[in-house]
Formats: sequence, structure tokens, C-alpha cells
Amino acid sequence: MGVMDRFLGAGTAVTTVANAATGVAEVFRENATRRMELDEEAYARAMAQLTGEFAAQPRGWFDGLMNGLNRMPRPLLTFGTIGLFVYAMAEPVGFGLRMQNLNLVPEPLWWLLGAIISFYFGAREAHYFRSRPMMRSAAPMTLAALPEGDTFEDNPALRDWAAAQAEH
Repeated sequence: MGVMDRFLGAGTAVTTVANAATGVAEVFRENATRRMELDEEAYARAMAQLTGEFAAQPRGWFDGLMNGLNRMPRPLLTFGTIGLFVYAMAEPVGFGLRMQNLNLVPEPLWWLLGAIISFYFGAREAHYFRSRPMMRSAAPMTLAALPEGDTFEDNPALRDWAAAQAEH
């Protein structure tokens, strides 16, 4: 194309026509690349604002105490359960008496205890789920990453995708 431009002198005219065609095409269909750039820019701005709003503030002794108390239920439940096994082996009569007394607790009270424990651990899990870092997806697959010579005869969607990739 470079040699033809020199001989015909039509390089600037061809560029102008191509730019005009691109401008006309963008009137009817948005530029997908530009849309992706704008979406990424908006995402970056939103994440910067979110980071600024929820940045870690300096914490005092009370916050440290509360964080310590919040970390205690799981180890206490674990060691308490192990302690029950030890207690059952060390003093079977006392253990049996206490288990019979637990059997006298009304069922709605057991439901309430289950709900409290479930909400505690559910809220804790939701907190860690929300505060984990966002994972970015991998780069989109290209035709170069696919097995050589695959025509996707059994999958029309992949066949259309491969044809669109080949055009670009």
C-alpha cells in the first residue's frame, strides 16, 4: 500500500475517507474498544473512591480489645468441645448428669442458640467475603491459544466466534 500511495499520491485522501467512514460507523454502532476503555476508567475511579472511603483508620485500645473479643468464640467453642470429651472420660457420672440436664432445655431455646451462632458465623463469613480483594479475570482467549485446525463443527457459537476473530 505504501508504494501505491507514492505513485498515486492518494495517501491522505484514503486516510481521510477511512476516518470519515469510521466516524459514520460510530454514529450507528459504538466503538467497542473505546467503550471498554471508558468502562475500565470508570471502574478504576470507583475503586479509588471506595478505597479512599474505606481506608483503614488508626485504631485505639478499645478497637483492639473488641477485635480480640470477636476472635474468641471459635477457639472457645473448639476447646470447649474437646474439653467435654475430656470431662466425659474423667468423670462419666458428672458428665451424664449434665447431659440429662441439657435434655431438659426446651426446643425453642435450642433454636434460638442455633440462630445466634449461625448469624454470628454467617455475618463473619459475609464480612470476609466482602472485604477480600477483587480478582480480575484473565485476558480473553484468542484464536492463537486454541488447538491448531479446530473448526468447532459441534458448536455453532464457537464457530461464529472463531469467524469473528479471524476477521480481525
